Amino acid sequence: MKATSSALNALKVAFTAAGHERKPLFSVWKDFARVLMVLSATCEYSAMSQRSTPPFRADHVGSLLRPAELRAAREKAAQGTITPGELREVEDRAIRGVVELQRKAGLRSATDGEFRRASWHMDFIYQLGGVSQSDERLHVKFHNAAGDLEFSPPGLQVDGKVRLNKTIFGDHFAYLKSVVDSGVTPKQTIPSPSMVYYRGGRAAVDEQVYPDLEDFFTDLAAAYADQIKGMGALGCTYLQLDDTSLAYLNDPKQRELVARMGGDPETLHLRNIKTMNAAIEAKPEGMAITTHLCRGNFRSSWAAEGSYDFVAEALFNELNVDGFFLEFDDERSGGFEPLRFVPKGKYVVLGLVTTKRGELEPMETLERRIEQAAKYVDIDQLCLSPQCGFSSTEEGNDLTEEQQVRKLERIVETAAKVWG
Repeated sequence: MKATSSALNALKVAFTAAGHERKPLFSVWKDFARVLMVLSATCEYSAMSQRSTPPFRADHVGSLLRPAELRAAREKAAQGTITPGELREVEDRAIRGVVELQRKAGLRSATDGEFRRASWHMDFIYQLGGVSQSDERLHVKFHNAAGDLEFSPPGLQVDGKVRLNKTIFGDHFAYLKSVVDSGVTPKQTIPSPSMVYYRGGRAAVDEQVYPDLEDFFTDLAAAYADQIKGMGALGCTYLQLDDTSLAYLNDPKQRELVARMGGDPETLHLRNIKTMNAAIEAKPEGMAITTHLCRGNFRSSWAAEGSYDFVAEALFNELNVDGFFLEFDDERSGGFEPLRFVPKGKYVVLGLVTTKRGELEPMETLERRIEQAAKYVDIDQLCLSPQCGFSSTEEGNDLTEEQQVRKLERIVETAAKVWG
């Protein structure tokens, strides 16, 4: 904007001088040409700064706090006191409201807040053919300043050939697409294929069904390829694969856990990247695919810590996604140095705004951290978002809906200031 103003002032001066000083016509045209060059450069910069395709400069991960009416309705549905149809009516109403919330905040994309799910990943995984809930429960320890707590959903068992029976969450996306305004891109989030294996390891994959694990990963990638094709057929142009495994593996304690589960902690990230690439290889024309990495997000707590150093070089250079949503809200995520491996043509969405606490980040702090990240990757390859979802499970994080809105607005305000 400053450059545009300067150019227009120069144009005014040039023509004023021509009138009062009787400057030669060719001199006036030289001044005019110089001004046009400045304006052209300014417009080019503005075009570079804006993004009309995902990921957007101001974006968010996906899940949002469930409103009280929705939480109450889900509890009643679990107790059998309302019908599935009555629950869906409440969900539809809540989704219309949260889409409007995102629009008012100034976001270019909108999710359904994951309002029809209990968990960001297990609701999806249980619907894959060949995967069923086991009698055992998963036990994932989470940590916060006050101590530890446990996330313990039913476990999973791969007891048949993995396949896609239908487009999972297809009806969720169709409804979302029907209620977003023109100019807003509906965004669908699903767990990455890595999460199917990471949640149970070799023990969760029946050896009689898959004596060779390579066959399991091949079928898993094919099922996801069908899922992505199905989403494309529904008109999805913005799909996100949520993957905590690639962030967890930066933590030595998590690598020890992988080893105890019978996996190879030194190469599992490479295996996961290979499976994801096979899944997205034939993505539909015009679909942007991003991935989100974090170290756990359950009731404002986390499960892992450590910088991206262990996976960075392979992650950024080998995973064929359009963008990476990366957690960077505190020291658990390390510094920005791993971003030096990000190649041209890929985008990093800096998760600088925490969803774990309600305190609002000062804009100056966010600007300074973006500048720090830009030392390692071109600022034109950067965007801004929260570090994770606000409600990865239906319980949600420890902040209010008003604080959630202010954080989304702060992201939009900061992105406008930094990128125009």
